[in-house]
Amino acid sequence: MQRALNHMAAPGLDWVHFLDLAAQLGCTGVEFRNDLDGELFGGSAPGDVAALAAARGLRILALAEVKAFNDWSPEKAAEAEALMRIARACGAERVSLIARNDGKRMAKAERQEDLKAAIDGLGPLLEAHGLVGLIEPLGFAACSLRDKADTVGAILDAGAAGRFQIVHDTFHHALAGGGEIFAGMTGIVHVSGVTDPSLSVSDMQDSHRVLVDAHDRLDNLGQLEALRRADYAGPVSFEPFAAEIHALADPRAAYETSFGFLETALEPA
Repeated sequence: MQRALNHMAAPGLDWVHFLDLAAQLGCTGVEFRNDLDGELFGGSAPGDVAALAAARGLRILALAEVKAFNDWSPEKAAEAEALMRIARACGAERVSLIARNDGKRMAKAERQEDLKAAIDGLGPLLEAHGLVGLIEPLGFAACSLRDKADTVGAILDAGAAGRFQIVHDTFHHALAGGGEIFAGMTGIVHVSGVTDPSLSVSDMQDSHRVLVDAHDRLDNLGQLEALRRADYAGPVSFEPFAAEIHALADPRAAYETSFGFLETALEPA
């Protein structure tokens, strides 16, 4: 397994200590985010981030995120390009694109129209900056892009398979009711677990996302095995949102345990 960490795994760490944590865990790379408290990279120059990541032997897999990317407009294009400039300067390989999640324009024709407009608008910008757009469908009922098949279809229809990939998020895949895997179009896998036995799937929220263990209700192991059988061999990145995970006194030990659980369970016979 190619281990990876999203900065949401330990948002209380500054970018330097976060890179240290990822290196200590033997990660392939990390994902940084622009929606945590404080200034991105704590005000440090993106080039400094690139240099330290390289010194730690880490790739910057993605820089997140453009929210509501499929609510396309000139303002959204400017927002996306600003993130791309930072991504290129810090050595990121991708920029993360998060679908709108406000319950608006939910009719199929509207959703398809909005997705096409965003892909058509983003494609030339990504090309100019040498980046890949990493689209993440969300499983929430209010999201305009829940089905990965719709996303993949729009990318292929636009002839943009080399410029866009999708995220397979085990939490959102479960909330959306499963569906096809699309391993060949997947750029990164996000893992987190839900262990609270009292929750219905429809009641699960980001705040319930913890580390993965034997009590997991999202079938992380089944999803990862399906991805492996479909020849996915890319990064598997932890992205828990629960406050109790963010407050861990020893995140290294906790993540080592959860990575180890996944790796042991998925060892080939």
